[in-house]
Amino acid sequence: MSERHPRPLAARKENICPQEMKKSTIWLLTIIMALAFTGLLYIQIMYMSEMKRTRDDQFEEGVKRSLYAVTQRLEQDETRHFLEEDLATMQTQFYPRTNRDGTVGFNYKVRTPEGGDFDLTFNSTDRRNHSQSLREVMRGKYLYQKGLLDEVILSIINQSSNRPITERADSADVENYLRSELQNNGLDLPFRWAVVNRAGALMFHSAGYAPTPGENKSMFVQTLFPNDPRNKMYYLKVYFPTRNKYILDSVKFMIPSFVFTFFLLLTFVVTIILAFRQKRLTEMKNDFINNMTHEFKTPISTISLAAQMLNDSSVLKSPTMLSHISTVINDETKRLRFQVEKVLQMSMFDRQKATLRMQEVDANSVIDNIASTFKLKVEKYGGRIETRLDAEDATVNVDEMHFTNVIYNLLDNAVKYRREEEPLRLTITTRDISDKRLEIVIADNGIGMRKEDLKKIFEKFYRVSTGNRHDVKGFGLGLAYVKKILLDMDGEISVDSQVGEGSQFIIRLRLAS
Repeated sequence: MSERHPRPLAARKENICPQEMKKSTIWLLTIIMALAFTGLLYIQIMYMSEMKRTRDDQFEEGVKRSLYAVTQRLEQDETRHFLEEDLATMQTQFYPRTNRDGTVGFNYKVRTPEGGDFDLTFNSTDRRNHSQSLREVMRGKYLYQKGLLDEVILSIINQSSNRPITERADSADVENYLRSELQNNGLDLPFRWAVVNRAGALMFHSAGYAPTPGENKSMFVQTLFPNDPRNKMYYLKVYFPTRNKYILDSVKFMIPSFVFTFFLLLTFVVTIILAFRQKRLTEMKNDFINNMTHEFKTPISTISLAAQMLNDSSVLKSPTMLSHISTVINDETKRLRFQVEKVLQMSMFDRQKATLRMQEVDANSVIDNIASTFKLKVEKYGGRIETRLDAEDATVNVDEMHFTNVIYNLLDNAVKYRREEEPLRLTITTRDISDKRLEIVIADNGIGMRKEDLKKIFEKFYRVSTGNRHDVKGFGLGLAYVKKILLDMDGEISVDSQVGEGSQFIIRLRLAS
């Protein structure tokens, strides 16, 4: 439990308006900045989403153009194949011949498109007419071929679907055509492909073709030889294993923008947290100043009144009265000194580590002496204090003065926050625990604390509300001092408390041995 005391009414009235205005200002700035960051993130996300969608569309369009071009090239290859085959059937055969009279002649064997054959014979004496006659024959042949061009193309289309797909679309040609056309469209990334029939059965495919369910959904399909009969159609399937990485790489320049926005958001959150902490610290300091003024005012007023009484001659003549005034001045001086020491404890929190005079002391002995001294104060309120010092090895390396103040502060808090309707019971126990440590437990049956207060009671200036009680005084430094001293002495402290049932403070210190 930390030292708690209600703020003076006047001080609370003076601080309400400025603090409320400050709080509302912080909240207003928080809301404005939160809306600004939300809008900025929304715009960035929408922009990146739109860019990704655009890149996807461009990618799909480029792939479709590439597949269409591959289909055209395969059709051109097939047309070239049939044309070359047809030309081969109309080639002219030529060979020399020696006549009986010793002259040399030439035989030409010509096959017409209809399949008819005829021979042409020229003697050496006809050489001048040889070239002209041959040109006339070839000219007539190609004029006839031109006239039948439409019929030849129709014949090619009808006959091509009967050829095996492996002959019509060579796997090496498909691979090369795909790579070439994709690069022409700016898509230089790995791909896998396959040729399937109308039923979806694989006819042949590239190495490593094994699409996942996700890749099946993004598969590109192009009909091969679209003029084939429907029952003889084949399809080219292509997918890209690194498609998502390719798309993301094209928009990764947006990542620094998100990183900068994240750092700005983090800075904003930290700033708001610090602002609220500073506000709370300011309020605690105001409470501290108000309580300090109130605490100093009472002993100063009492000492001042006693000093005025000493000026009265009748008081000087009464030894009993002088003794009483001397006792009052002495008590109030001690009280004032104690309060001054409390204030001086604040300076310890501004240093990273307090200056301690470490020495080996017997914790059982120190605690027993403190309990004996504190017994009278506990019995004054009808309570009792009990010690169970069961630790066999209680030698710890601590600053004896500060260790004594730690135990005294915890006992003093237990007295302050007792329950009026029930006698105070204080218990101090010690025991050895594992890892060569000493455990000290100080338990009481006081008013207890709420869970939300347990997280803050060791903070400087923090004071928990005590409801209707107005006799609890302090600066909110006691438990903060306790924790800091224990940490500096390589110790630790924890608390377990329930409202209406009391509190239990657990101290653990490393043994000197």
